[in-house]
Amino acid sequence: MEKWLSIIGIGEAGIESLPPAARALIANARLIIGGARHLALIGDAAAEKLSWPSPLTDALPRLLAERGSPTVVLASGDPFFYGVGDLISRHVSREEIFVIPSPSAFSLAAARLGWSQQDCALLSLHGRAFERLTPHLQPHARLLALSWDETTPARIAQRLTANGMGASRLIVLERLGGPKERIHETRADAFCLDDVAALNTVAIEIVADPSARMIPRAPGLPDDWFENDGQLTKREIRAVTLSALAPRKGETLWDVGAGSGSISIEWMLSDPSNRAVAIERDALRAARIARNALALGTPDLEIVTGAAPQALLDLQAPDAIFIGGGANAETLEAAWRALPAHGRIVVNAVTLETQTLLTQAFEEKGGDLTHLQISRARPVGRFHALDPAMAVLQWRGVKA
Repeated sequence: MEKWLSIIGIGEAGIESLPPAARALIANARLIIGGARHLALIGDAAAEKLSWPSPLTDALPRLLAERGSPTVVLASGDPFFYGVGDLISRHVSREEIFVIPSPSAFSLAAARLGWSQQDCALLSLHGRAFERLTPHLQPHARLLALSWDETTPARIAQRLTANGMGASRLIVLERLGGPKERIHETRADAFCLDDVAALNTVAIEIVADPSARMIPRAPGLPDDWFENDGQLTKREIRAVTLSALAPRKGETLWDVGAGSGSISIEWMLSDPSNRAVAIERDALRAARIARNALALGTPDLEIVTGAAPQALLDLQAPDAIFIGGGANAETLEAAWRALPAHGRIVVNAVTLETQTLLTQAFEEKGGDLTHLQISRARPVGRFHALDPAMAVLQWRGVKA
């Protein structure tokens, strides 16, 4: 198939920095689509110019109407690294596309700093929730982040300082690769830049105080990290539950009767590509889940306010399901039906009635039935004794 669509990465140095093939494609195009900044970088052109609308998808009908005609899409740096290439490739086959990338902002920033990209966390805060930064704030970590605008570096500095990482090294790299390139370096807790360009990338080298709050890599966050009204899967039980759910990259969880959202939040923290839907009938708890998700770096958690099993209708198909509150025979059966082959279900029960349901499910569907009992030390006069929490019966099933 003819490659009628050319996606060209362009940097701040403009059209003169592009290879001859890219300049020829621009000169011969009938339509050129790009951001206002990109279109300005190529100067005058014989082709019709179309600036990306908001949302970008509004331009797709016009783009697809040009199929077969020489068309150019301009992008920042590498179009397939947090760029527009992914969006376009969902609608135009690769056989129709010719791509000429330029160095990404990540590549340019790493080159300026002498950092190895493979040792850095690379993330975009452009058009994405700022809270995605939180899980990456780890001791000694190096991060490269694409900013949303000129306010992003200051927000990052404030977040670092508030989390006990004020000594972190913060480097703001503006308009990389162009004649107006600038680089500023400061400590996070001494940040005072007030003339940052909107087009910037932030490099961060984390220096954490001993008391700094960081998201651990293992499941089982401290209970007091979650705002809750007591409806919370406790830390030790949560760690066992996450182990039983066995999250894998790119999977979706249904967290039914989500309470404070602790299971779905930790599911998402296990991998940036994981999704979760928290189903909670109580509106106050649903709002609390949203606050917890923002605070703990999973702003994309989907929250459905409603009661199961009705609330399970029309949701994205799950790979795993957790039921921690409100389990009954109808909800259990609806959840089992929704699972795909090899999908996992984990249900925790503390009441005798629900434990009876789980025993029946174990007899009918197999899996594992586990009794969990946690005790914590508490003072008894001059001594201490173990105070047992309510026992939990956990059923884990895998659909054949």
